[in-house]
Amino acid sequence: MARRKRDYYVVLGVPRDTSELEIKRAFRELARKYHPDVNSDDAGEKFREINEAYAVLSDKESRSRYDRWGHPDDSGGGFSAVVDAAQDIINDVFRRRKSKAKGKDIRYTMEVSFEEAAFGVSKTITLPSSESTRPRELTVVVPAGMKEGTVKTIKGEGEPGKGGAAAGDLHVQIRIAEHLRFRRDGLDVRSELTITFAQAALGDILEVSTLDGHVKMRIPPGTQPGGVFRIRGKGVPQSSGKSSPRGDHLVQVQVEVPTELTPRQRELIEELGRTAGQDPSNPGTPGKRRLLDRVRSLLDE
Repeated sequence: MARRKRDYYVVLGVPRDTSELEIKRAFRELARKYHPDVNSDDAGEKFREINEAYAVLSDKESRSRYDRWGHPDDSGGGFSAVVDAAQDIINDVFRRRKSKAKGKDIRYTMEVSFEEAAFGVSKTITLPSSESTRPRELTVVVPAGMKEGTVKTIKGEGEPGKGGAAAGDLHVQIRIAEHLRFRRDGLDVRSELTITFAQAALGDILEVSTLDGHVKMRIPPGTQPGGVFRIRGKGVPQSSGKSSPRGDHLVQVQVEVPTELTPRQRELIEELGRTAGQDPSNPGTPGKRRLLDRVRSLLDE
């Protein structure tokens, strides 16, 4: 026994007094949902039922007959032709959709300086020509605190799409140029400072280069080689804005040992060794006093 057909208005989910436009809109939505090309489930019977309902209700004469007499005998050739026509229409819609292809993405490497990556910058780049585009300029905004290798994606700035489809995207990879003095450690900036033996022993106040220019830093007496001094708030900003938290600037101190001495310098160093209890003729003799005390004792004589 054949299964009784459902009401065509129920199939399309529209009231009986609905307009032709609403019938068409309902059909398109259901056809997209249940078309075999997009629905992996077994929706073939459901799709055929939707097409059949639309074929009848979209035609004024067949709709009028349906409203009066109910379901027709679907064995008639005329009705089957209408159903086939509806099937052809929806298939054509999906073919056109498949012919549309999103444009290809573009990749671009943009180099910025150490300072530009720290504080942010706006740069104009030139994208090269392709088969479908000419060379064009585009402004890329790099926010403060940008890290090496970060990829910034700009939607719709890639290759144009085909058949009216959306354009691809532009992926800009940020490359930070090496700095002569600074290197980055998270939000902190590190650098090295070479001082003399006398400055390490007696202390000094020196100018140090930072992202904000030169600042004065105190070297305390008795500073040891490799010591690290922290200048707070002179590192990389966490984000854009003057009130954004910043990292610190870390300065590692290296003590310069002279490779050539004048006779007077050698005499003073030997005197320093003797006051420290070291025999210049026996370099292995351990000193008995701190380095600072040795230097002060020599200078006070």
